[in-house]
Amino acid sequence: MREISPNNTEFIILSFEGPDLYSLAGGLGVRVTNLSEAFADQGFNVHLFFVGDPKLPGEEYIHADRLILHRWCQWISEYHPAGVYQGEYEKHRDFSDSVTGYVVNRIVKPAVAQDKVVVIMGEEWQTAEAMCRINELLHIEGIREKAILLWNINNTFGFHHINWTRLANAATITTVSRYMKQIMLVRGLRSFVIPNGIPGSLLEDVDESLVLRLRRGLDADLVLSEVARWDPDKQWLTAVEAVAQLKATGLKTVLLARGGIEPHGWEVLQKAFNLGLTINEVGASDFNLDDYLSMIEENNGADIISIRSHCTQGFLRIVYRASNAVLSNSGHEPFGLVGLETMAAGGIAFTGSTGEDYVIPFHNAIVLETSDPIEIEGYVMYLEERPYLKEKIRIAANITASMFTWEEVIKNLIQKLEYRARTQGLITMPSRKPVLELDAPVLQRALREHMQWSREEASVAAHGVAV
Repeated sequence: MREISPNNTEFIILSFEGPDLYSLAGGLGVRVTNLSEAFADQGFNVHLFFVGDPKLPGEEYIHADRLILHRWCQWISEYHPAGVYQGEYEKHRDFSDSVTGYVVNRIVKPAVAQDKVVVIMGEEWQTAEAMCRINELLHIEGIREKAILLWNINNTFGFHHINWTRLANAATITTVSRYMKQIMLVRGLRSFVIPNGIPGSLLEDVDESLVLRLRRGLDADLVLSEVARWDPDKQWLTAVEAVAQLKATGLKTVLLARGGIEPHGWEVLQKAFNLGLTINEVGASDFNLDDYLSMIEENNGADIISIRSHCTQGFLRIVYRASNAVLSNSGHEPFGLVGLETMAAGGIAFTGSTGEDYVIPFHNAIVLETSDPIEIEGYVMYLEERPYLKEKIRIAANITASMFTWEEVIKNLIQKLEYRARTQGLITMPSRKPVLELDAPVLQRALREHMQWSREEASVAAHGVAV
């Protein structure tokens, strides 16, 4: 075997969050949903284990039957209807106890019998114990070297629950950014960086007529937006203070806010009320674009519109594109998926400066260095005075996002998996082939011409003039 391919490899992904509305609590659910679908689209068989909606089938085949959804802990979820993290510790115990034998006996052993490689990927602290037990059972069965085990860390949540020595011996640790890699190094742990990605469909043009409808519905001079958990790390208090300061300049400013169910939300809204800001809480009954836009149009006039219902990606892309600034400036942000999604929509992301490896300040986004609302206010006004720069950032943002599609991320991941497979003796090193020698000046000239062409293409896209 020379390489990992759909003919010789199967994937198993373990995660608490997943594609069901019941299971979507944040970026992790989006990540595993898109990652599993991207693998299936490339022809791999994928098993996704997650804490699923108790009312849906326990097992479901989708994406031409290549992606198998395994909804776990449903008998517990039935008594915890509020979502994936209600009853979290009870679900964690059941997940760790029950998923191990199923994965090894029902999936890994039959695959190994067909001479296939099995890649098992765990996500976040809730799957760490299961990964350790799977490793131990594979050793007992004598097939540990036939499987590649990766455990991915997206955030620092639940670190105190993990036996790091045991986990590091069980699986290769991966992270979503260089920022998280450094956090692992502080613990003396080596890790590989495999960034998050976005579906290629998010690069499509946003319908400008719908963007215009949203702007008209808000009837505002400035539109800011934030989509994140109600968590102090997400700088919500800074966001409402910035809205108050922009409003004080005489500009009608609206913040579109989509938080979660966390108690910090009440503190944020109380802070806004104390600053003299008006608040409307709204929700959509049907998840279609017309319903979302009507929801905004019927509830305009407030300084903060707090959206209480689930938002589809289609609606969020309109919000990101319509906003003067999308605030994704967490004080602690391992990757910043919302920032990347904003850039894909041609929006202007205001990020923090932790794990957003894809950001270049004033080229494809605005990078905030502090939690001072004056910084947000200053950059918003700076861009309003420079419409050419705003458009340039929007175009560069979309180009950057194209480098972080899941198709591109999977290429990176496959290369790292093949490295692990070689160390385990699962695949052989490719034979050396003669390299065609190129004259150095010819090669340099070809590279210069390519780079010049890329600059001209970007320039024409930005302002219709070649450099």
